[in-house]
Amino acid sequence: MSVSVDDVGRLVPTISAELVSELRDAVGAHAVYVERVKVDEFKDAYWIPGDETYAASAVVQPATTEEVQAIVRIVNLHGVPLWPHSQGRNLGHGGPSPRVRGSIQLGFQRMNRVLEIDEELAYAVVEPGVTWQDLHDEVAARGLDLLTPCPDLGWGSIIGNSMDNGHTYQHYGADYMMPTGFEVVLPDGELLRTGQGAIPGSTSWHTYKRSLGPSLDPLFVQSNLGIVTRMGVWLKRRPPAYAPVTLVVDDDGDLEAAIDTIRELRLAGHLEGVPAVYSTLRAAHMIRDNPVPPGPAPFTPDELKRIGAETGMGAWAVRTAAWGDTELVAYKLRQIEAAWLAIPSGRFEVPRVYEASEYDGLTGSAAQIGIGIPTLKALESTPPNIAHVDVSPVVPLRGSEVRIVVEELRRQFAAARMNFGTGIMVTGERSAVVIAGIRYDKTDEAVARAAFELGRRIVLALGRLGYGDGRPHLEFMDLAAEQHSFNDHAYRRFVERIKDAIDPNGVLSPGRHGIWPSAYRGAPDAETPSDGII
Repeated sequence: MSVSVDDVGRLVPTISAELVSELRDAVGAHAVYVERVKVDEFKDAYWIPGDETYAASAVVQPATTEEVQAIVRIVNLHGVPLWPHSQGRNLGHGGPSPRVRGSIQLGFQRMNRVLEIDEELAYAVVEPGVTWQDLHDEVAARGLDLLTPCPDLGWGSIIGNSMDNGHTYQHYGADYMMPTGFEVVLPDGELLRTGQGAIPGSTSWHTYKRSLGPSLDPLFVQSNLGIVTRMGVWLKRRPPAYAPVTLVVDDDGDLEAAIDTIRELRLAGHLEGVPAVYSTLRAAHMIRDNPVPPGPAPFTPDELKRIGAETGMGAWAVRTAAWGDTELVAYKLRQIEAAWLAIPSGRFEVPRVYEASEYDGLTGSAAQIGIGIPTLKALESTPPNIAHVDVSPVVPLRGSEVRIVVEELRRQFAAARMNFGTGIMVTGERSAVVIAGIRYDKTDEAVARAAFELGRRIVLALGRLGYGDGRPHLEFMDLAAEQHSFNDHAYRRFVERIKDAIDPNGVLSPGRHGIWPSAYRGAPDAETPSDGII
């Protein structure tokens, strides 16, 4: 790699004409971008304005797995790092930008085929460019009676989201059960199929999660050990009845009781999927679809109480659902209501129970997401200048521990004079991911830098308390990895040994989630290889 000065005087990374030519031979000239104006379209839209720390040198968009293999082999010959992204919409975590400046971005926008839908066994097989909306539309176009999963925003990649431990809210979102059976291009260009896919022609590939010997699917999640080019996605039957549920506590002092009640309802089987618990401001946005409030001055406690009362979201509100036949949904709702109203300030809201013929007419995002209808309402109700960066500690599903984390977050937000906003994703019966969403004006450099500084302080503060960021932004990846220090970082050292064995040239996503190849580990700033490549 080298650097050059662009039209506006920025020092930007570039790649050699020889490498450009080889990439164009592999995928076609129309799928390789080196012009700075085009490469900049794939920058993190939420990053600090004017900062080129994570600038890429080029973007290449393959259309087939074979083209991915060819690209990987080419970059190995040239020693240039490669950073895959799917749709590039990993907002709040770095978007499509690479950890190492000057990397080539591998974008999967052209690999957007739904390869298979098995209605009988209720699964689909997708390429990395397939979005949640794409899969939903394909199921609908085929007239299949299947419920498709989705997160808060339907425009992102299914594989991309899954490979960074993103959340979906339906049944198989719990404990990240949805992805099953991967096809993977390894860092040397070789092709691997995980699980039962290791048997040629296996019809069990996307139906069974184990392998003969070590099971490898999780090895490629949040990793730089391979590029997933197809993946199985578990689906559910569309239920005959569905009720979107909102659970509210008006008193912040009831948070512990709320968390413990959710745990017991999950363990009893009355609550399924991934309930999402939001603080006042976040609940007004994510459940009521209200616009993101103006900033930057934080609201007073009295103002927050007023907003909670006006929106009906109280101090904390839960977005969840009940699915099944009519009798089962009615039974679940009775159990949930009884448990929730035992909380002193608890309130239980169910607009009504819907039949399957009514699902497509639902309008609010909370109701749509619960039944697997993708939406962009959370983005549409956010002013265009407002961005966010997230810190996402993993916490046991125990009210007292969630309280510890919430209070630390409140202290950090207050010290930074920013509005506290948190979503608690109940990922299973025993754990939650507490997402601290730091909102800021992305057009103001000083404000943006302050937001990222707050994020760093939160990662460190929670690390000292024993809670690790489960999905760190590019800027925090090394810092988050530092918190996993048991036995002199035995985990990191083990993964580094795997990395060095299968990626000796260190070309695939160096630095992703704190795992650096050997060529980088001796560099002073751990951002450029120790052999002097820029």
